[in-house]
Amino acid sequence: MLAGRHIIVTAGPTHEPIDPVRYIANRSSGKQGFAIAGALAALGARVTLVAGPVTLPTPPGVDRVDVETALEMAAAVNAALPADAAVMVAAVADWRVDASAQKIKKGANGPPVLHLVENPDILATLARDPRRPRLVVGFAAETEHVIDHARAKLARKGVDWIVANDVSGDVMGGDTNSVHIVSAEGVESWERLPKRDVAARLANRIAAALA
Repeated sequence: MLAGRHIIVTAGPTHEPIDPVRYIANRSSGKQGFAIAGALAALGARVTLVAGPVTLPTPPGVDRVDVETALEMAAAVNAALPADAAVMVAAVADWRVDASAQKIKKGANGPPVLHLVENPDILATLARDPRRPRLVVGFAAETEHVIDHARAKLARKGVDWIVANDVSGDVMGGDTNSVHIVSAEGVESWERLPKRDVAARLANRIAAALA
């Protein structure tokens, strides 16, 4: 179904260093993104998986690029173009720190002040790129007003679909997911499924869109 197609998938968190031993991160496990990469490869796609710092095994037939920071992920996505589709599942940190070259010591003056710098918006940048894939899919991990926030993100980022889910429970570390596919055509809500089943269903939907 996807033979001859190249698809980029991002997965996992990013780690943004504070100093040589500390970093800012999030709870993304990478499970959903890895499952999607595997499902797309199983349909015959050439898949480039840009993976944040996770310990998951590489799905069969997938080309994996390991990164740590948002800047590294942005560069890896850019290097992987051109592609027919991109599925941006990774939970990229919004900010990075003006990191210290040495370990920050606990002092008598209280906690240090961390100077935050905004990370590049990988999804929006990809959607505006002259080499934009035909289908760009973003993910939205929300804790409230899931569909409303997804609709706003769809318009703001300029992508084709937003896959939205409620992460107020154990979704980011768990094995099941319940998602809403938000597009210009409307909202398609799926029942809670194992992440591998969400991946298979989404892969088939992508194959149909690219057919």
